[in-house]
Amino acid sequence: MSDRVTRVGSDTAQAIHAEHPPIDLHADTLMWSRWTGYDLHKQHEPPLPFAAWGGHVDLPRMREGGMSAQFFGLVSLPLSDRARGMARVIHEQIDALEHQISKRPGALRLVRTAAELAHATAAGELSALLGIEGAHALEGNLDNVAAFARRGVRYLGLLHFTANEAGFPAFGKGRRDDAGLTAWGLELVEACESNDVFVDLSHLNKQGFLDACRVARKPPIVSHTGVLGAFEHWRNIDDVQLRAVADKGGVVGVIFCPRYVGGDGLEPVVKHLKHVVDVVGEDAAALGSDWDGFIVPTRELKDPRGLPLLTDAMLAAGFSRSSIGKILHGNVMRVLREA
Repeated sequence: MSDRVTRVGSDTAQAIHAEHPPIDLHADTLMWSRWTGYDLHKQHEPPLPFAAWGGHVDLPRMREGGMSAQFFGLVSLPLSDRARGMARVIHEQIDALEHQISKRPGALRLVRTAAELAHATAAGELSALLGIEGAHALEGNLDNVAAFARRGVRYLGLLHFTANEAGFPAFGKGRRDDAGLTAWGLELVEACESNDVFVDLSHLNKQGFLDACRVARKPPIVSHTGVLGAFEHWRNIDDVQLRAVADKGGVVGVIFCPRYVGGDGLEPVVKHLKHVVDVVGEDAAALGSDWDGFIVPTRELKDPRGLPLLTDAMLAAGFSRSSIGKILHGNVMRVLREA
């Protein structure tokens, strides 16, 4: 594999990335590593037209985009109400990451803290962090929170596309808009925080979302979402939810999927980021691509190489350099430190 790095974007964007190397809050790449042996060290091109379904993230393209870290979502898909083996699926994806790291020492490091991430960046290594998508992966056992935390998991999404012991999804099987978190779900928020695991509110219905923010003692996150104030879609959160996250010091990762942001191109993504900043300030906005998550990304952001173009688009929209630095890097680092 060649380490030759090419760049896109303006000199200003490159300088901002050098000072504030982007951190993305959600990509499902390890699902593909578990299924197909997808090699993070090899530069790929998406296998299907329009960059659909996968093939978005690898280390060479992360370097080209000037990134410092990628949060990898750990995905398990319950196929029945009594699905079992979900915890095993999560462990197998962590195993896949550890195998990738061992293949080329010094290229990628699994980190847990802001200090570890900063140290890896200074050493020229890219960082991987872990988050679980859906509390069904716990199989009803709160002890699994600690078990996953010991393996490096830093956030837990309470819901995915199916109802589980914690609550109900914003969309999908078992959806209930009139119900909040269950008693077990409230216990789960406490268990996560006791194990220094962020609570991720992506895919959660509004009532459960607000319940989680109400009881949270540490900053919650929304790892990948759009916002209703920029585009009307079931997947997106409203200003009440934005304020609930920001009031607890959390961050909201804006997704790169045109279906959810309201169109292709960089402008819709910037519009969502701007809405977050306008409503709750520059300390709450972050990046949440959803790369490799069965989406067709915005064309300029089909993989990490396009991130400097997003920075240029934010500059053109009037974002300050300091605000962009927070969105790319600083806000996530602050939340990591506060945890």
